[in-house]
Amino acid sequence: MATHTSNHAQKHLAVLIDADNAPAAIVEGLFEEIAKYGVASVKRIYGDWTGPQLGGWKKVLLDHSIQPIQQFAYTKGKNATDSSLIIDAMDLLYTRRFDGFCLVSSDSDFTRLASRLREEGLTVYGFGEEKTPKPFVAACDKFIYIELLREDAIPVAAGEPAADPAVPADMAKPTAAEPPKRPKAPIGFIAKILDDIADEDGWVQLGALGTNITKLRPEFDPRTHGYKKLSDLIKGYPQAFELQARNTSGGTAVMYVRHRQPGK
Repeated sequence: MATHTSNHAQKHLAVLIDADNAPAAIVEGLFEEIAKYGVASVKRIYGDWTGPQLGGWKKVLLDHSIQPIQQFAYTKGKNATDSSLIIDAMDLLYTRRFDGFCLVSSDSDFTRLASRLREEGLTVYGFGEEKTPKPFVAACDKFIYIELLREDAIPVAAGEPAADPAVPADMAKPTAAEPPKRPKAPIGFIAKILDDIADEDGWVQLGALGTNITKLRPEFDPRTHGYKKLSDLIKGYPQAFELQARNTSGGTAVMYVRHRQPGK
């Protein structure tokens, strides 16, 4: 059996990518994100590499040591890639060498696979677009929207872009439209979790809050709402939450959060 530890750095993960349903532009952000959860011991990507449609992935496979798995499209309209990925996932599962799987796809066909892996006690991290069907999202322990990884991989500089001195001011191209506003953070949802698991004084360790949020909403991510970390999001709503740092006996600071009750 695989040895499960609380140390993310020691977790061995199998990364399986559906090339038909994941853009190559996320590759940098993808593996940076996966590194937060453990070591990508196996990295495989599935698709029909005989065609031009996967050209973007072909350019980055070698740089990231991703093993391409060829899957011919035997029948039009049928996705043979899904079947190949699922079979490999089950083979890897029964080696008992892994603590978790990273399934990179926006395809709901992997919903049952994610559930099956979790039934074996493994952690499943899903990566897909915001349009990913809810059943697949809910079947994962944690689901990360790849739109966030694109932003991480290609940082946008703050402020206006520098003007090109060779272009007269009156001939400069108009700036691009502002990006859409980020959705408001689910304050009521977070407050309810705090109320449910708080101690007698209303305090909850920040890590425990994050764990409980993810259990109920695998897709929750502070970055979706414009915050780098959960603690930053909590700080962004001082009217709703109170954050406190407490030193442990070992001198390490641990963050605690409390829901500010109306009228108190």
